[in-house]
Amino acid sequence: MSIISELFGKSPFGALVEHTKKVHECVEMIKPLMEALSHENYILLRELHNKVSKLEYEADKIKHEVRGLLSRRVFMPVDKIDLENFLRCQDKIADYTEDFSVILTIRNTKIHPSLIDKFFKLVDQVFQVTGTLLTAAVELQNLAEVSFSGAESRRVLKWLDGLGEEEWKADRIARDLSRDIYKLENEVDTMTIIFYEKMILTLGQVANEAENAGDMLRNMLIR
Repeated sequence: MSIISELFGKSPFGALVEHTKKVHECVEMIKPLMEALSHENYILLRELHNKVSKLEYEADKIKHEVRGLLSRRVFMPVDKIDLENFLRCQDKIADYTEDFSVILTIRNTKIHPSLIDKFFKLVDQVFQVTGTLLTAAVELQNLAEVSFSGAESRRVLKWLDGLGEEEWKADRIARDLSRDIYKLENEVDTMTIIFYEKMILTLGQVANEAENAGDMLRNMLIR
């Protein structure tokens, strides 16, 4: 192997993009999970949980590949720490999505009819956050080719500028949903309320980690 190959090796950015896409496949399972729960189809819920687990495992395999490439590569247009932090945030998105699927399979819980549309509103907003991140992150390979600068960089930064607002919207929807849940204290048992809150918290963590991943990507662009 030549000295140049030793120094530069295989780029990790292609694998990072594949990891982003696989993580987003995990997130895409949230809505079908929610639909199965709303229809009280607990058998389908467990099948979907198994699919999420498989996707999360596949994302983990890509993650290990990326880390292997990062450990060997010496020269890159961005700091390795930023790439590691970005990868870690993406990994947490997949983990929290799997956690959400686990929560839904712990017990056969019914969603109160007045909450169903509100839960779907939160799910849709979380997907908007992760979708915004995906739009920006899939450009990683192209950004690497232009050393994270120029028009490509400015376009991605513009996408990232909207990420914080989308996550804030998710937080606002989650707070409103929590208020609506506690208005049902005389109708819904305590364990079910706890279940609802666990759902909200985990969905919020998916959105938060998407915003964090966006912050890591922004760091790469502005340094």
